[in-house]
Amino acid sequence: MSSILKQRIRYKPYLSKICNNPKDLIPLFKNEDRLGWSGFTGVGSPKVVPDVLAQHVEDNNLQGKLRFNLFVGASAGAEESRWATNNMIIKRAPHQVGKPIAARINSGDMQFFDKHLSMFPQDLTYGFYSPKDKILNPREILDYTIIEATAIKEDGSIVPGPSVGGSPEFISCSKNVIVELNTAIPSFEGLHDIDMPELPPYKKPYLYTQVDQKSGLTGIPVDPNKVIAIVESKIKDKVPPNTPSDEKSKKIAGHLVDFFKNEIKYGRLPENLHPLQSGIGNIANAVIEGLVDGDFKHLNVWTEVLQDSFLELFENGSLDYATSTSIRLTEKGFEKFFNNWDDFSQKLCLRSQVVSNNPEIIRRLGLIAMNTPVEFDIYGHANSTNVAGSKMLHGIGGSADFLRNAKLSIMHAPSARPTKTDPTGISTVVPFASHVDQTEHDLDILVTEQGLADLRGLSPRERSREIINQCSHPDYKDMLLDYVAKAEFECNKTKSMHEPHYLKNCFKVYENLREKGTMKVDSWD
Repeated sequence: MSSILKQRIRYKPYLSKICNNPKDLIPLFKNEDRLGWSGFTGVGSPKVVPDVLAQHVEDNNLQGKLRFNLFVGASAGAEESRWATNNMIIKRAPHQVGKPIAARINSGDMQFFDKHLSMFPQDLTYGFYSPKDKILNPREILDYTIIEATAIKEDGSIVPGPSVGGSPEFISCSKNVIVELNTAIPSFEGLHDIDMPELPPYKKPYLYTQVDQKSGLTGIPVDPNKVIAIVESKIKDKVPPNTPSDEKSKKIAGHLVDFFKNEIKYGRLPENLHPLQSGIGNIANAVIEGLVDGDFKHLNVWTEVLQDSFLELFENGSLDYATSTSIRLTEKGFEKFFNNWDDFSQKLCLRSQVVSNNPEIIRRLGLIAMNTPVEFDIYGHANSTNVAGSKMLHGIGGSADFLRNAKLSIMHAPSARPTKTDPTGISTVVPFASHVDQTEHDLDILVTEQGLADLRGLSPRERSREIINQCSHPDYKDMLLDYVAKAEFECNKTKSMHEPHYLKNCFKVYENLREKGTMKVDSWD
């Protein structure tokens, strides 16, 4: 037991619950247990106990024999990939990232259900994911919750690390809680603002009308009787380097910056825009860089994940305040963050995901939401999750929480993604999305490196031309316009012209890709 561990545990009764050998906890875990983990987008997840369990499985050839139902606020770290490799997960929800876990889902070895991140933790507390033939005990929905902390306050409440995610809900509905107190990183105390779950009816509203408002709880309350062990962790989060902006993403950012300036010019946005939400990836990074280069000042952010690029916005004075449920920083990013703690901590707040992704707050604040899909179709439906309609990518995450409720709902992607068999590659713009996560009713703006389609106020037939002409790759534009002409010709026969589709061949691009290695169809007949 290190001296720093003792210093971080300010609730003295917990000192007797320190477990010096995490292997002693292995017998507690039974096949088919229901587990909750802290963590969100690869940071703040437990590391010691999951790795001890994985090592136990590997040492005793228990792959596929000791398996769990795993619930995390979003994606966890490398630990869940190791669990997936060892076939230790029966069912997973509501979001995941990593090749091993996606492979298990797509091979059928693991069940996965996708859920909006704003809804998942609350639905868990309702008992929706519990056995339907058992009387519900709201305090015993999960067998164990394993939560990473950076301190324990005098009242026993838990101070999380770089993410909050679904931890408040997991703790509230878990029989037992194991705390991994991470002494490899500084305490995050003072950075969090925690809202504990309430059950309807008569739930109180979240009274946030601007991004920097707080409710006052800086730790997660927990019944001390639930805490069965405290384990010291000395393992830092490992976030891979951010994907640098490429030429396509820079062009997309340029289109968006021009659009924002035009909205300001005509009075539809103020000069500091509205609070921003942005996803993860090179396009998101390019957009943030573009906002800096576009000389936007006094920006605010209400989002679910903050990356290194946001620290740069703080440093150059472009960003006044940011709130999220996760700080997903690289090693250099965390180093910069801690070295400038006094400055950054005054401009940043971490909340639970049911608040960061809360639809009513998103609408109240008038957010500008920006996310990347797998594909979108000519009428404005978008697919964020299932490649070719069937192959799970990673889950919907929080994209629809934001896009359906934002003042401006924006999706950006390259117009095509090159493959080994086609230098142009797979078209992002398709006749009919193979899976729909965001409907035509939810999206305002679609952007590729080719251009920006403003869909506000357009009918479906107007949208089809706008999307194809502005967003599609030149190699696919004529083919998509031919599809529209064919669809309208066929639908005119039956007087069904509102949103014309040629149902016989609307998915032909996917069959063509599977059979010939390209989406470029020769004919729609």
